[in-house]
Amino acid sequence: MLKIDLTGKRALVAGVADDAGFGFAIAKALAEAGASVSVGTWPPALNIFMNLLERGKMDESRKLSGGQLLKFEKIYPLDAAYDALADAPEDIRSNKRYKDTGDFSIDGLARRIEADFGKDSLDIVIHSLANGPEVKKPLLETSRSGYLAAISISAYSLTSMVSRLAPLMRKGGSFLSLTYMASERVIPGYGGGMSSAKAALESDTRVLAFEAGRKYGLRVNTISAGPLASRAASAIGIIEKMVEYCAGNSPLTEPLQAQEVGYTAAFLSSPLATGITGTVVYVDKGYHSMGMAPQEAPQS
Repeated sequence: MLKIDLTGKRALVAGVADDAGFGFAIAKALAEAGASVSVGTWPPALNIFMNLLERGKMDESRKLSGGQLLKFEKIYPLDAAYDALADAPEDIRSNKRYKDTGDFSIDGLARRIEADFGKDSLDIVIHSLANGPEVKKPLLETSRSGYLAAISISAYSLTSMVSRLAPLMRKGGSFLSLTYMASERVIPGYGGGMSSAKAALESDTRVLAFEAGRKYGLRVNTISAGPLASRAASAIGIIEKMVEYCAGNSPLTEPLQAQEVGYTAAFLSSPLATGITGTVVYVDKGYHSMGMAPQEAPQS
């Protein structure tokens, strides 16, 4: 029987701070397939995330099909806005939510992974990171700093991670990020430069696939996921409306489930997908294929 088998593979999922989003669903799917999974968590959310785990508040969502709980090999502090610790302003480094975490930069993450597991120790890296501080503002009202912050955190961080983590990966390894259809079509309310950031992320995916493929033998892909009403997505302000609209205007009318993205990520990270790189894979119930909204709401 053909199945996804990630036994013996080590994965890093950057961008997990709770059990409600795509990052957690991907981590769980990778573990179900046999991978050992570490996560990178934004420092301001790190203590809350650790407390939820330690107090068993996430035990139900951590249950795997075999009955055991998803366990993280390591939990690393990560603020993908900074390539190196020296790049972080003093007020960030001295902030109470940061100062005791050590090196929370992307470079620090790479150094910790190498110290914990050595070189040639990673097989899968998931980039589940996005932030636009002015996402609720129309593009016409977005400041330069807000626009550049969205690009930096949501797009450039993938380039930085590939640059620093690729040398630690085994040949045949996989990088995977998460994008959104706002990269190619107008989504009113999804502002602050985030649509530009997603477009940059998809363009970079193609270039990085070529460069990392030739230099390291690695694959780079991205999943264009439909909207999900996660805690992180609530920052957009209209996420429930987005979910409802897409469900009503897609070929498949059920709202997208996080685990559906998780399953696709596990496949793309597996040996079954060795011929796929530089690609945007849509997991959105087919919404991307529609050119016109149905005249009547579909009957359920």
